[in-house]
Amino acid sequence: MFVGHFALGFAAKRVAPRTSLAVLFAAAQLADLLWPLLLAVGLEQVRIDPGNTAFTPLDFVRYPYSHSLALLVVWAIVFALVVRSSALVVSLLVVSHWVLDWITHRPDMPLYPGGTRYGLGLWNSVPATMAIELAMFAAGVWIYATSTRAKDGVGRWAFAAFVAFLLVAYAGNIFGGPPPSVTAIWIVSLVAGVMLVMWSWWLDRHRLAT
Repeated sequence: MFVGHFALGFAAKRVAPRTSLAVLFAAAQLADLLWPLLLAVGLEQVRIDPGNTAFTPLDFVRYPYSHSLALLVVWAIVFALVVRSSALVVSLLVVSHWVLDWITHRPDMPLYPGGTRYGLGLWNSVPATMAIELAMFAAGVWIYATSTRAKDGVGRWAFAAFVAFLLVAYAGNIFGGPPPSVTAIWIVSLVAGVMLVMWSWWLDRHRLAT
């Protein structure tokens, strides 16, 4: 999943209107924000393997600390204690990452470090993955757009540009070639993750909950 995680962050604004969109996105994407850091220091491992699934050229060899269900429950508690805003909502968003990845990934999602790994393998079909994920994204964007209103031009156009950027990045992930190296993966993932959280914070400050 990619835009599917953002879809839940957008939609959560309706039930947590006083919580920044950046916090909601960081919660939904926390596993993927931690992953490049753990990849960089060698605690987790990925391999570039074109054909691993129809959707992605990556083989997620080992990511027990960022993507196991048990550790995501722990991260959810820690994150909720840190942000102290809509604790239940942000905790559920953190754990939702495992659920969505379990649906899309082949069986590589661990229940706990060293435990049995699961996955339904939606990524084996590009059309099915795109249909489900884009429908989720459209619903999430619509919920956010109808739960907030722009205070000014920034709130209107920064939001539109953010949505467009996510869609372009999504298309690039699908139709672009494999990444050149594992180092490039963690650098781009880390920079993009931080940039998107900051961008969402900025655009959300220029919108009001309705």
